[in-house]
Amino acid sequence: MRRLTPALLALGLLAGCDLRPVYGGGGSGPVATALGEIAVAPIAGKTGYLMQGALTDRLTGGPSAARRLEVELDDQITGFGIRSDQSVTRERRTLRARYRLVDSAAGTVLLDATASSDAGIDVVSSEYALIAAEQTALERLSKDIADQIVARLALYARRSGAAVAPPR
Repeated sequence: MRRLTPALLALGLLAGCDLRPVYGGGGSGPVATALGEIAVAPIAGKTGYLMQGALTDRLTGGPSAARRLEVELDDQITGFGIRSDQSVTRERRTLRARYRLVDSAAGTVLLDATASSDAGIDVVSSEYALIAAEQTALERLSKDIADQIVARLALYARRSGAAVAPPR
């Protein structure tokens, strides 16, 4: 009974905190509907291609969507872990995204935010293995940042309620 009392107290406190699931209502709920009305604008470059694919997998809006997501990327690889012969033993790949949610009809910016992630890469003697590791890191980072962006868009949709859902 002593172990059960703190758990019941915590449950009682959580009930009063207005904690609600973001995706309440499932695929037909207001957040899912709002995310379904966001189209991803073209993103330049190879990194942009990967990011656009990751975002398009998560957002289902077509060209006539009520909202447009514009993304600018900054991809950098920094070497560190330098040996006495000045060769690099580790790299850090950092991908940053500045994204804006824009109302397609009015052209107004509804949300302006950033997301970033990084990955460590071991530098090996094989150039092919290093290129493959850098590419794999970029693919992972693109998916990670896409998840961050969609989570932030879902939170924005949840907080702004019906204002995000397109007028019918």
